[in-house]
Amino acid sequence: MPLHYQSCTFGYGRRSRPVLDRLDLAFSPGHTVLLGPNGAGKSTLLTLGAGAYRPLAGNVRYGRLDPSERSQAGAYRKKVSWLPQHPGFLSGLTCREHVAHVGWLKGMRERDAWQAAAKAIDTVGLAEKADHKTTTLSGGQRQRIAIAQALVHDAELLLLDEPTVGLDPQQRRRFLDILIQLRGRVHVIVSTHDITDLDEAFDEVVVLEAGKPRFRGTVGKFEAHAAPDCAPGRRLESAYASLLEAGE
Repeated sequence: MPLHYQSCTFGYGRRSRPVLDRLDLAFSPGHTVLLGPNGAGKSTLLTLGAGAYRPLAGNVRYGRLDPSERSQAGAYRKKVSWLPQHPGFLSGLTCREHVAHVGWLKGMRERDAWQAAAKAIDTVGLAEKADHKTTTLSGGQRQRIAIAQALVHDAELLLLDEPTVGLDPQQRRRFLDILIQLRGRVHVIVSTHDITDLDEAFDEVVVLEAGKPRFRGTVGKFEAHAAPDCAPGRRLESAYASLLEAGE
C-alpha cells in the first residue's frame, strides 16, 4: 500500500504553525496503527490521506493517484475509505439506507450499494439494527455503523481515525477481529492515542509526535523500546512512553 506523503506541509491558518511540516512518510502494506498524543497531527494526516484537505505544499499519493488532481480524485476516493473521528449521520434514514447512501456516493450502483450495506452491517454485528433509524442507536452502535460505512464499497485502503472511541471492551474486541478478517484483502491505517488498541491485528507501528514520525517499525521492534525492568504486561505502554520521552 504505497500511501506516500511527500514533503507534505499543512496548517489551519496562514499565521498558525504548520501541523505537518515537510513530512515525508510512506506507509507499508498491511495493517498499521498510528499512535501519538492528542495534538500530534494524526487526524490531520488521515484527513489529508482521504483527500478531504489539500496540503499547502508537497503531495499525498496512493500508488500513482493524487487526490488533489481533479481528474484523479474520483478514482482515489473509490480506493481509499475514511472514517473521521466524528462521523456524521443522516438522521432520517435507517442504518441500511445510510450505509447504502455512502456506497452510492462512492460510485456504487444503487442495487449493489443496497446489498453491500447489509453485508457491511452484518460484519460489524448489527444486522438486527439494519432497519432501525440511526437516531435510535447508542453511541457504540453508531460507531459500529460508521465502521460499516467505511467498509461498504470494498476500498483498498481504510483510514480509521479513533474508531474504538465509545466502544466497550467486547465491541473493541469485535472491531479488532474485523481487522484480522480483513488481512490480506484491505490495507488499514488506524489512528489512536490509546496503547491498548495495539493488538495482533497490526503489522506496523508509527508513532507521530508534533507532526513528525518518532518511530516506524514492526510491533516487535516497538516493544523492544520498553524499559528493561518494566512488568511483562506493561511493555507496550513502557515502549510508548520511552519513545515520547526520547523526543522531548
